Amino acid sequence: MVKFRTRLVLALISLVVLVLAALGIMLGQMFKGYYLSIFDERLEKEADMLAEMISREGGLNTFNTDLAKEWSDKLNVRVSIADSSGDLLFDSGVFNGAMLSTHQEIVKQLPKVENSAAYKQSLLSKVDELYHWRSITNSDGEEDGLVILSTKVEALDAIYEEIWIILLFSLGLSFVLIILTGSRITRRYTKPIESATKVAIELAKGNYRARTYEAPSDEVGVLNTSINILARNLQEMMQAQEIHQNRLSTLIENIESGLLLIDDRGFVVMVNRSFKQLFHLEGQRLIKKRYHQVIPHKEAVEVVEEVFMKEEHVRRQLILPVGIERKHFEVSGAPIIGTNDEWKGILVVFHDITSLKRLEQMRKDFVANVSHELKTPITSIKGFTETLLDGAMEDKEALKMFLDIILKESERMQTLVMDLLELSKIEQKGISLNVSEVAVDQLIKEVVLVLQSRFEEKQLGLTVDLQDDLFIKGDASRLKQVFVNLLTNATLYTQRGGNVSVRAFGQEDQVVVEVKDNGIGISSEELPRIFERFYRVDKARSRNSGGTGLGLAIVKHIIEAHKGEITVESKVNEGTTFTVYLHKHMEKE
Repeated sequence: MVKFRTRLVLALISLVVLVLAALGIMLGQMFKGYYLSIFDERLEKEADMLAEMISREGGLNTFNTDLAKEWSDKLNVRVSIADSSGDLLFDSGVFNGAMLSTHQEIVKQLPKVENSAAYKQSLLSKVDELYHWRSITNSDGEEDGLVILSTKVEALDAIYEEIWIILLFSLGLSFVLIILTGSRITRRYTKPIESATKVAIELAKGNYRARTYEAPSDEVGVLNTSINILARNLQEMMQAQEIHQNRLSTLIENIESGLLLIDDRGFVVMVNRSFKQLFHLEGQRLIKKRYHQVIPHKEAVEVVEEVFMKEEHVRRQLILPVGIERKHFEVSGAPIIGTNDEWKGILVVFHDITSLKRLEQMRKDFVANVSHELKTPITSIKGFTETLLDGAMEDKEALKMFLDIILKESERMQTLVMDLLELSKIEQKGISLNVSEVAVDQLIKEVVLVLQSRFEEKQLGLTVDLQDDLFIKGDASRLKQVFVNLLTNATLYTQRGGNVSVRAFGQEDQVVVEVKDNGIGISSEELPRIFERFYRVDKARSRNSGGTGLGLAIVKHIIEAHKGEITVESKVNEGTTFTVYLHKHMEKE
């Protein structure tokens, strides 16, 4: 694409060339006519002078031809002398046949010419020669003949060449000067326009930082100033929009609920990080896919389809399997309607309410479990007390048995209340640890020794594999409580004659303790809930053994207070493995 400046310079060059060519031709013709006129006047004066000189010396009778030749050489013209009838008496020109005969015919006609000016012009156009003639008189004053001066116009060609050389040089120099000056002028006026054009193109591409220099306060300067103001306004608008967009993107990406934006054709055009995390879709490309390809659950897809069909807000609470868990979601779908009721798409929000549901269920379970756990011993105490009051006190054996039962149920109530108080204290204020150096292997040996009678009572095989010198920083009494609880649970949920193993070993900067049994196991649905308060895998077995259902909840809090971790693996009827990870040096917060 030819630039504006180039087109303007080419137009200027074309105009200058035309003007200079016309001026050169006109000046050439003017100089040619001028020199021809001067030469004609000179030839006329020379003819007058020669005629007067010959007449003064007595006419043709006394005329000296040598003098005529001398005049011809000095004047550089052809000198001819003719009598009154036009016959040629002398001619200084070249005497070849063609030229002489033509010259003789012209001279023969001269005495008869009435309009000498017209005849001269006619001769100039026909034979390309200038002729001037004058009458010669003798001493008596009578016309004696004619003196004729003539010359070829070709003699002026050299002069014409010089004139054209001077003209061409002058016009060429003028052309160069005009082009240079014109280029500078066009550059001065077109450069701001080109700059404004480039800036406009950059603005159209979205580069709002582009600027043009502001020329003096003329029309071009006003244009550039206006473009700069427009660019600054656009840049400020885009910066404000970018800030707003960044804030919106940050809000969308960091909101806990999963967001999904679907266009009117059913393609996903936006998805936030929380949605990918909720459904474990990190690293997958979801944009520009159909919504039923992105949403992994049929129930949620049906919510979207209902919004498409009804074009109204739809809200559902759904239980969806995510990995090994079943989570509760509140799924909301809302149509996006633009101006003029134009359908734009759907916004779908996935709000994970699993924790809320779990808290609600825990509250219900807590109330039910506490009521049940307290009701059973209270009922027993009340029943046996009423029996004693009705007369059983007289029977010493019955009295002792009933009082033992009342004491046992009272201790059970005390244990329940103490566990509740401890768990409540832990959850509200955290655990206060008395940190010291603890030998984990020795601690486990003490716990095994305390529980030895339980293993023997149920005829359980016990395997202990402890690496020596497993030292950590922690609270010995709290850690002892953890291992007592884990081994007690192993004895409770392992059938008579089963096996329980305890293994402890060092692993980099950690100490790992595994408690494994081959008991009844835990189903995958129940695994996520075993650390909840009052949750029991086998409620009858736990209650009969005197358990409160709070042990594992307390264990988890103690391990977390030590900045450790506890995990569980289990299969129904195959057994359960609890693994505790404790840091050798407690991490500081």
